[in-house]
Amino acid sequence: MPISRGQLVLVVEDNPDDEALTLRAFRKTRRSTRIVVVRDGVDALDWLFATGHHAGRGLDLWPQVILLDLKLPKIDGLEVLRRIRSDPRTELLPVVVVSASNEESDIVHAYRAGASGYIRKPVDFIHFTQAMEQFAAYWLDLNLPPPG
Repeated sequence: MPISRGQLVLVVEDNPDDEALTLRAFRKTRRSTRIVVVRDGVDALDWLFATGHHAGRGLDLWPQVILLDLKLPKIDGLEVLRRIRSDPRTELLPVVVVSASNEESDIVHAYRAGASGYIRKPVDFIHFTQAMEQFAAYWLDLNLPPPG
């Protein structure tokens, strides 16, 4: 199955303030990147696998990278990550955990579950924007995604 990985970022974030901050930071980077936001673990998996209320989405477009919060309702971020890694269609998708947690155990669990990276959410907008600029420069410009 041919997979198209365009300039699309799937943001899995349940906090409306963090969502707004993420979207604002991406706008400041002046990129034309398409951002899709889902707010819980079930919705993230439904969007990725075109199930549930995303059943009509089609599987011809995949995100270039997923920004995944750890603390999510319904299904937590680590379980979402495990399910992404367990499916052959998504096992190689880059998934970057973005969390307020600086706990060593959260970082270790994220990498053991298959995270491609771990970014601690900066508290203020300026640092958050800088983090998103660096994220975008690496994951959208420099990094070569796995072939479809």
